[in-house]
Amino acid sequence: MSEPSAHETLVFAMGEFKAEFPTDRRYARNHMWAQPIGDRWRFGFTAYAVRLLQDVYFLDWNIDAPVVVRQGQEIGAIESKKAESDLFSPLAGELTEFNVDLLQDPSGINVDKYGRGWLFEMQGDGAPLMSPEEYVAHLEEVWVVTQRTIKGQLNE
Repeated sequence: MSEPSAHETLVFAMGEFKAEFPTDRRYARNHMWAQPIGDRWRFGFTAYAVRLLQDVYFLDWNIDAPVVVRQGQEIGAIESKKAESDLFSPLAGELTEFNVDLLQDPSGINVDKYGRGWLFEMQGDGAPLMSPEEYVAHLEEVWVVTQRTIKGQLNE
């Protein structure tokens, strides 16, 4: 699966950069996309998250699949050129599978975020997930704070 074409996306302007969000999936507040795959959800980082992280070079999971997790439970960590961050489950349910290819080479997140760069799959109630339109509205709300954070990092 490759990056989505422009006619299937919503766009959010991050300064000069435009982040695209495919309309064939749902979105979590922690900046992950969720695509239905049978009775599971496949998760990955949105263009917004990838842009803020820049050049992911380390990914680690602190749980083994399959495992039942709570929404908001810490499940791993990521490091990139711009940030280190813990990763949290976007839903409650059973985390069934990790993308093992990313453990060996997490650059897939940078190269094909909406395709081969997926992170994990899980079964769970997708009710907490947002529509693409709701996610873009959420980004508009948090963008002011995000810009201040970015400027603070640049001034360090």
